[in-house]
Amino acid sequence: MPIEIKELHIKINVDEKTATTTSAASVDEAQIMRAVSESVEQAVKIEQRKKER
Repeated sequence: MPIEIKELHIKINVDEKTATTTSAASVDEAQIMRAVSESVEQAVKIEQRKKER
């Protein structure tokens, strides 16, 4: 049974103090951003395939 995503809510909290953290934290942030962008791309592809049907 396919799963249908009707809405996607992404909530992000930004803290100005974290901008001065070490490079290890920025690597983790880059990995998180990459994962989020891949997830969004996959959701868009799913929606496009649904519209093609």
